[in-house]
Amino acid sequence: MVVANMIGTGIFTSIGFQVMPAPIGIPDAFSILLIWILGGVLALCGAMSYGEVATTMKESGGEYTFLSRLYHPVIGFTSGWVSMIAGFSAAISALAIAAAKYALPVLSGITGSQPGEQAVKLLGISFILLVAFIQTGGVKTGGFFQNIITWFKLLLIGFILCLPLLSAFLGVESSDTSFMPTDSSLPTIFSLPFAGSLVYVMFSYSGWNASSYIAGNLEDPQKNLPFSLVTGTLIVVLVYVLMNLVFMNTLSFAELEGQLTIGNLAVSRVFGPAFADAFGFVFAFSLMSGISAMFIAGPRVAAQIGNDFPVFSLLKNKTASGAPVNAIALQALISTGIVWFFDYSLILQYIEITLSLFCLLTVSGVFIIRHKKLAGEHTVKTWAYPLTPLLFIGITLWMMAFFILQEPARLLGTGITLLSGAVLYFIFRKK
Repeated sequence: MVVANMIGTGIFTSIGFQVMPAPIGIPDAFSILLIWILGGVLALCGAMSYGEVATTMKESGGEYTFLSRLYHPVIGFTSGWVSMIAGFSAAISALAIAAAKYALPVLSGITGSQPGEQAVKLLGISFILLVAFIQTGGVKTGGFFQNIITWFKLLLIGFILCLPLLSAFLGVESSDTSFMPTDSSLPTIFSLPFAGSLVYVMFSYSGWNASSYIAGNLEDPQKNLPFSLVTGTLIVVLVYVLMNLVFMNTLSFAELEGQLTIGNLAVSRVFGPAFADAFGFVFAFSLMSGISAMFIAGPRVAAQIGNDFPVFSLLKNKTASGAPVNAIALQALISTGIVWFFDYSLILQYIEITLSLFCLLTVSGVFIIRHKKLAGEHTVKTWAYPLTPLLFIGITLWMMAFFILQEPARLLGTGITLLSGAVLYFIFRKK
């Protein structure tokens, strides 16, 4: 679930912007690899901190539960509201649109014409509804589907990682990109574009906290929760670094610059455009893994809100197999609405800043747990405390400050969501 949540559209799109000339990008191969390693270190710091918070609380619901207990119910409710809209529904929408766009070449071959934007949206919505229906089967059914589709995604990634060997076998020339430090590497690492690129790297790593949302459903959470968080994150760090090596080895910076469908470009470079177009459906199917993982985690946040607020009690209703069916239906409804009314770039802009805020508050909760001595005998302590949470907090604040200074208008959507969540809390809170 952690791997599926993390490996989504980010790894297949970010490098296209990172290789752009300064001051927009960081066109230095060594700096690009370093920023992906740094992003992995930050994700690990966050994952280890979440492990302590989640095993102290021992309930499902993610940030909604954690922040309600550690700070105030209004903060928890607002985080749950943000999670349902931005953290899950908007992210599902972005994945669905990306999957539909990857599948476009296949549809073009079947219909004999290029599908329009409405066809893309309808296909994306169909992906959402299909996964939502599967997840109504409960944790075991949904988890089985999740495991199968995640292994499929990992096989796809394995295929991509073999591209340099396949290129050599087929006699396709590599890009001859050097990955060693150059005279420009150090100035690039300390530049503002490096900070800006780190924002998108962390978006690619978002999802490292996925299994904390179902802590209450896990067997032996003291063992399995930190194992899933840390091991899943380490797997993704390794995969991301290797995939960027492959992309830069297979394609030149000029070929990568500004491109979104990086996976298709790499496959096309080795096997030709026709094979790459057909292979687009494989990419689309693999992205459904992320949609599925969010349909496991997201509705359980909504169900927890239903437990605490009578006006939302319908959200806590579960099937005999344990699936919060009404919460799944609500998330599917919100996601389909976002797909229909907003475009991909606007959705991503909205997600980026909202995800960081409540992760920051949750990681900071480790200090509250230590100060108030809330940890129990089953709490998993954060490794290298207090260095790991402090590193996560410091770098996240730096990223957010850079992001806000560069694009202050993007705060509008986040501000509206936060304010609406707080207003709903005070209207419907228990008397």
